Amino acid sequence: MTYPKIPLAQTVIQLCKAKDIKHIVISPGSRSAPLTIGFTNDPFFKCYSIVDERCAAFFALGIAQQTKEPTALVCTSGSALLNYYPAVSEAFYSDIPLVVLSADRPKHLIGIGDGQTINQKNVYENHILYSANLKLDIKDEKNIPGNEELPIMKSLENKLERFLGLQKDIQEFNEQEINTAINFAKIKKGPVHVNIPFDEPLYETIEELSVNPKPISNLKKETSIEDVVLKECYDNWVSASKKMILVGVNAPNTIDKALVNELAKDDSVIVFTETTSNIHHNSFFPSIDQIIAPLSEDEQKQLQPEILLTFGGLIVSKKIKALLRKYKPKQHWHIDEKRANDTFFCLSKHIEAKPEAFFKSFLPLIRHYKKSDYKRIWSKVKQRRLKRHEQYLTEIPFSDFSVFNIILKKVPNHSILQISNSSAIRYTQLFNLNKTLEVYCNRGTSGIDGSTSTAIGSAVATRKQTTFITGDLSFFYDSNALWNNYISNDFRIIVVNNQGGGIFRILPGHKNTENFDMYFETNHQLTAEHLCNMFNFEYVKATNEEEMIVELKTFYSSSTKPKLLEIFTPKRINDEVLLNYFEFIR
Repeated sequence: MTYPKIPLAQTVIQLCKAKDIKHIVISPGSRSAPLTIGFTNDPFFKCYSIVDERCAAFFALGIAQQTKEPTALVCTSGSALLNYYPAVSEAFYSDIPLVVLSADRPKHLIGIGDGQTINQKNVYENHILYSANLKLDIKDEKNIPGNEELPIMKSLENKLERFLGLQKDIQEFNEQEINTAINFAKIKKGPVHVNIPFDEPLYETIEELSVNPKPISNLKKETSIEDVVLKECYDNWVSASKKMILVGVNAPNTIDKALVNELAKDDSVIVFTETTSNIHHNSFFPSIDQIIAPLSEDEQKQLQPEILLTFGGLIVSKKIKALLRKYKPKQHWHIDEKRANDTFFCLSKHIEAKPEAFFKSFLPLIRHYKKSDYKRIWSKVKQRRLKRHEQYLTEIPFSDFSVFNIILKKVPNHSILQISNSSAIRYTQLFNLNKTLEVYCNRGTSGIDGSTSTAIGSAVATRKQTTFITGDLSFFYDSNALWNNYISNDFRIIVVNNQGGGIFRILPGHKNTENFDMYFETNHQLTAEHLCNMFNFEYVKATNEEEMIVELKTFYSSSTKPKLLEIFTPKRINDEVLLNYFEFIR
């Protein structure tokens, strides 16, 4: 087998292999050549070549999202690794394991005006679990100072001993740092950065390894929930008659159905879920804004819980955040192994455990449910809202709202649905989705910048068909995502094109002015057609409901290319249709 000659490169590659990191996303570069040579010549690794580093990082994030295991990124020195930063921050807030392997110049070439060189040490400082800054191998014992006053042979012996000792210290240091970084990514679930200095020559290879790095295991200890915590939770829980469970971003199949059914039995508990919660029950409340938006002040007070229990990642609904910040619960408990965000400014308890582990320990303690009409009252509200929702759909013109109603019903059963941020995820929140779908959205930082790349990476890592629904600005922003040789023929993209940032028409502001159109909504006349031609996608479009329904009939049929459906909606009415919706269902 062919290996890079540089021992440090061998060390990084062998430890990635020992830690079972299989997926390696590589962007081209010269300084990273030793890593590229090593990874691509070892059949253990599945390597991908993605030119645009920002797209590469989100592509890797999509892979890690599905595999639940670290995916490695390899880039050259300079600004290359800065392009990873949006995905690194998303991974940090979404608990997705990424291992950034950035090549760097030797220390003596930094800060002297050498090309393609920046200060790479700790560059992700505020959004990283661990930063490992490795040391350069000692190349040549001739460069090690000895005692020149000693006889020649003795001086050479001293130099050789010093060389071997220093190199051993450096090797041990580097192995420890690499092991620690990868262990953090695997156990704490998030991004880590390994910065790797290489000196020239970079392309030399050998046929046998010159180092044999040792993996260091760091087994995670399963934390048990203390009895005193369970007792305190129990005492408060059984005495409260109004309890709300709010579920944020949650991976599919992480909560046992028996536990879900148990939560549904309690009349003093209402469970609000979001599109990204991936948890379902007929008695739960999946469209939060449908319930919250039309409420009067008195009704908001009635909804105010005594105990709010949250788990999962960040919440999409601004309306539930506003309500619970205004009408705070007496207690807010958050269940998470890593962190507890004080989203509603009343956090009282951080239960450091996996949600399923907590419910398995906690729910069997509850033998009698508190008598309450809390769920019954709000279930009636839910039913009234759903009836008005369906009625509204029969009365509105062709618009973003009507488009989402139709396309969400057409996503195939037991498939993956990836949704971009901004309008796309907020419209999706208003509909009850097919319960067989697995739903994802980059809600860690809620940016539009890498949604397409993430969806493509996700599709590469799973056998399930993936549909990606996006708005036009998010799609065009990340159009380099299509510059990718790994997109399967069953991958589907639906672009809802309202010729600008439609969400800004919903927010307060001076609409229909030159300033608004240019700097907020960012009007455009772009279409995806030419991009599809360039990147070998099958392109179809629709400009009205009839055309859309016709195209959707064959959209998911087998094909020799991935497909993109672009739906053009009339931007001037979309905001009115949405804002009138909340008035109508009141």
